[in-house]
Amino acid sequence: MTPLTLAKAGEQNAIKKVGGLAETRQFLENLGFVPGCPVTVVTQNGGNVIVSVRESRIAISREMAQKIMI
Repeated sequence: MTPLTLAKAGEQNAIKKVGGLAETRQFLENLGFVPGCPVTVVTQNGGNVIVSVRESRIAISREMAQKIMI
């Protein structure tokens, strides 16, 4: 497993695990980051990562993206 921050832009991956504190996991799951769900990194700009998950584009911080394992 590797963190989402190491994924190449445009490459589709499946989420294997969401880590962090319970509040962080719940926040990410509410955004659609659940194990088994496909996720694609659109771009990484500075400290933010823009991802496509469940037909939506979401910007999350690099720290949050490191808690999502693919």
